Amino acid sequence: MSIEILSRDAAEAGTGPDLMRFLGVTTSQSSIHALFPRWARALGLPAARLVGQDLPLDSPPEVYRAAVAELAADPHTRGALITSHKTGVHAAASDLFDELDDYARLCGEISLVTKRDGRLAGAARDVVTAARALREILPPGHFARTGGHALCLGAGGAGLAIAVVLLERHTDRPGRLIVSDVLPERLRKVREVAAALGAPVEVRCVPPGDDLPAGLPAGSLVVNATGMGKDRPGSPIGDTALFPREAVVWELNYRGPLTFLRQAGRQAARRGLRVADGWRYFLHGWADHIGGVYGTSIGEETFARLDTIAHTSGES
Repeated sequence: MSIEILSRDAAEAGTGPDLMRFLGVTTSQSSIHALFPRWARALGLPAARLVGQDLPLDSPPEVYRAAVAELAADPHTRGALITSHKTGVHAAASDLFDELDDYARLCGEISLVTKRDGRLAGAARDVVTAARALREILPPGHFARTGGHALCLGAGGAGLAIAVVLLERHTDRPGRLIVSDVLPERLRKVREVAAALGAPVEVRCVPPGDDLPAGLPAGSLVVNATGMGKDRPGSPIGDTALFPREAVVWELNYRGPLTFLRQAGRQAARRGLRVADGWRYFLHGWADHIGGVYGTSIGEETFARLDTIAHTSGES
């Protein structure tokens, strides 16, 4: 099965050995296409190029297998970043990989694909990049100081990764972790992962509901990890839903209608909310995955340079 290439002409895309693929839903709209060439030059990768590939949400297994097989067979492709299809690729095509990292096996998802010495490797890097972004959003000792809980709306790849981040924190864990999703199988996966990690945090897996944020104590963390507001319209909560006072509200999306972000913004002043969008998560995620594909270390100093480039590009 051929995959539609959106960001460049298909003929041009096959001319170089340093191609990185980007599997998503609306890849041509991503700000990474403006950032990638500048980041590549800064990282000493002038020949690196990015090609976006769109697949429908919840594609059938044969589509995911075809995408992985095509990536593996293409001698010009070094690897890929996968966004909305992380769990689908793992479920349908994990047997096509020569190796998977610990988080890929634990979470049942693949976000990073690399090719080294003829071997295809898959990794789940959302846990790492979400942890980096969350450190910037939550003040030190936040949960210990506030007694807040955490509510993750959505238990797909990003939502599950954030759950793992919160459960693996050695200190300053939330008093309770609540995860909601429309798909029972995703909630079952959260329970399985929580049991495997054995963290001393109560984990509740529940169906969506507008009353979920309002039932949280002050200072709680509320995350939209559903993809609604970017890949799909709307928000996981209604306009009448009330956020807890002094909550930290994190919208993982940085582009699109951002309905959830706007809902939080309307309550920010009177409820004392701290509201963050997904721009920093986007930067951390892409920097980490580009480094993984091209075998380039992205430390704090290097990321700071990439961050400066992003802020001067007009994309933020």
